[in-house]
Amino acid sequence: MISRSQFDQVMVPNYAPGKIVPVKGLGCKVWDQQGEEYLDLSSGIAVNALGHANPILVDAITQQAQKLWHVSNILTNEPALELATKLCDLTFAEKVFFCNSGAESNEAALKLARRYAFDNFGEEKYEIISTTNSFHGRTLFTVNVGGQPSYTEGFGPKPEGISHVPYNNLQAMEEAISDKTCAIIVEPLQGEGGVTPADSDYLTGLRHLCDKHNALLIFDEVQTGVGRTGYFYAYQGFGVVPDILTSAKALGGGFPIGAMLTTTKVAQSFVVGTHGCTYGGNPLACAVSLAAVNEISKQELLESVIEKGRTFKDFLNKMNKKFGLFEEVRGLGLLIGAQLKGDFTNRAGEIMGKALEQNLMILVAGKNVLRFAPPLNITDEELQSAFDKLEKTFEAVCA
Repeated sequence: MISRSQFDQVMVPNYAPGKIVPVKGLGCKVWDQQGEEYLDLSSGIAVNALGHANPILVDAITQQAQKLWHVSNILTNEPALELATKLCDLTFAEKVFFCNSGAESNEAALKLARRYAFDNFGEEKYEIISTTNSFHGRTLFTVNVGGQPSYTEGFGPKPEGISHVPYNNLQAMEEAISDKTCAIIVEPLQGEGGVTPADSDYLTGLRHLCDKHNALLIFDEVQTGVGRTGYFYAYQGFGVVPDILTSAKALGGGFPIGAMLTTTKVAQSFVVGTHGCTYGGNPLACAVSLAAVNEISKQELLESVIEKGRTFKDFLNKMNKKFGLFEEVRGLGLLIGAQLKGDFTNRAGEIMGKALEQNLMILVAGKNVLRFAPPLNITDEELQSAFDKLEKTFEAVCA
């Protein structure tokens, strides 16, 4: 039988997967090769927004698989057009570009920003400002735009024209921006960087700075998008509209798909031949994504995400009073981070391992933040079960 040890024999060692090998999932539950059941508060890193093997998504992919899988972008297809129309109806966007991942959607956004500036203001306007601790993908371009130096070490030389300033620091951004800036890219809530929400005034200030300097504002909503914060996209909760928005993860409910959303004015700079993606907008991905979007955009689901997020944070704060683990509990909707303190500092990975011993799957955001991103449709009973397992985890850590 295939086992975890085979990973070390045949896979490139850029991952360090846990000791179990999942073979089946249903809703919020996962089973390993031995038939052991686990409760999943990770959603495949905020991807399986409707849980595992959701019947609505299974039906969508089954029906589409019997019709049309792939045609390339030499031709368009009905699921892609239906999904793009739906995304435009739900957002500020007027145009959509499809790809396969968050990194690809950010790559497209950054290229579009530079091309738009080139077309409208000349070749000197190409600088991009990002924030420290940000994460925007693993391509050579996006990993350098991300603000975590450890991810870029050994992959030089770096692309030019990229700078970073502290997150949530409007003054630093104001000092960095100039008429050479073509775009500011920011996460409304930093996911990999520690589950840190932006201040509303900060995002409003970024919008004003971009308008003043003829720069584009890019919101990376790869992790925060598609219901995760209790809004279909997080920008809607802040009331600040970007020029470009990137999306992936939950967009396909578990099937790989990415999208870049923008306006007609900005999209005009991507004329035929300027950018492309072989699998982008393929019928299978778009059919599944449309089914996911139709479910997640329902108001009752979005409202429940906000309510369950409050319940989750209340529980963590209660645990903090009991165990004294956390410096801060923060987040939006069902993307929640708990920053460790004192003797527990930098022990996030250890605690994640202890949770797995309680048959509970959680995430980390760096070495010092526990991250929770359960399916958006997690039931109250499953949430209570997760709380019971987490309490036992914290008891084990403190023993």
